[in-house]
Amino acid sequence: MNNNLQDLYQKAYQLEQLTAEEGLFLFENAPTSALMALADALRYIHKPLKEVTWIIDRNSNTTNVCIANCKFCNFYRRPGHEESYVTTIDEYKVKIEETFKYGGEQLLLQGGHHPDLGLDYYVDLFSNLKELYPNLKLHALGPPEVAHIAKRDGLSHEFVLQSLKDAGLDSFPGAGAEILSDRVRRLISKGKCGSQEWLDVMRAAHRVGLTTSATMMFGHIETNLERMQHLVDIRQVQNEKPKDAVGFLAFIPWPFMDEDTILKKLKRARNTVTSDEYIRMIAMSRIMLPNIKNIQASWLTVGKRVAQVCLHAGANDFGSIMIEENVVSAAGAAFRFTASGIQDAIREAGFTPRLRDQQYEYRALPEHTINQDLDKSVMIVD
Repeated sequence: MNNNLQDLYQKAYQLEQLTAEEGLFLFENAPTSALMALADALRYIHKPLKEVTWIIDRNSNTTNVCIANCKFCNFYRRPGHEESYVTTIDEYKVKIEETFKYGGEQLLLQGGHHPDLGLDYYVDLFSNLKELYPNLKLHALGPPEVAHIAKRDGLSHEFVLQSLKDAGLDSFPGAGAEILSDRVRRLISKGKCGSQEWLDVMRAAHRVGLTTSATMMFGHIETNLERMQHLVDIRQVQNEKPKDAVGFLAFIPWPFMDEDTILKKLKRARNTVTSDEYIRMIAMSRIMLPNIKNIQASWLTVGKRVAQVCLHAGANDFGSIMIEENVVSAAGAAFRFTASGIQDAIREAGFTPRLRDQQYEYRALPEHTINQDLDKSVMIVD
């Protein structure tokens, strides 16, 4: 292993792929200023314009019924719980029309591992939504949900994903990655797919031509080496994508939000991630992922000022204004933004804001955006 900082800086600047051990050495030994400077230089190799992108969309949930029993989730309800629900088409209509009204065009649609909802349900749902709203963009589900559907119905990941794509799925979020270590997953999310299956679902998504993103939730029980290995594993899947596939368009890391979670109540983990540590992880994401163009700062979980600093530490995207978000907010993330506010924050950091879609193509700013009804507007990643 190369443990000379200058050699590693040079290797990373040449867009060479560092090992997990080399990444660990950088993370634990390099000054924050050096990591920021290196990541910032790499950002301009991938994204040479002094622009920062953002998006308007809505994160709605198909259902809060889930049998995964993740120890960091306050959102889910067990089957039969009096607060359990499955969202109806009429409810989706209200949500989608409100999203369009506020200038959004995309629904980020996710939910729990419902034991009674299989592939037919999601195919019918997506088909119905696209029939009602042909211009709606569906950025939906995630590897754990696809793994759950495939296991429930005895189908391959690829068949499930192709069927969902045919029904109207436009792009595929990188949800449920947490930390891609089976040691960690057994302790915090035993009911979800393992790390290899998460990666395999993404490989299948790339084979069927879906654009994807990848995520990391850190700051609970993982080691720093496991964080770096997570980045290496994501990078390897991107290395393997078909030549004509986009693959991972973005990577989004965020700190574990611990409010009222089982992990915190059992005194197994607390969110101790500092602002400096988060900025260093953004920088390491840029350094370790030379084959992923967009790094997103999680405004929802770290707030405006830290996210602004991240724009000088490798991040080039400020995430989304969400008209609705329930999962991360349930664990304590409660920051707010408006369309004008997110643009002002980007300008304050020294960049030009550019509204984008999920494919990272620029959109014209709609005449009406979400600058009213601010109490129900939150920002979330992906």
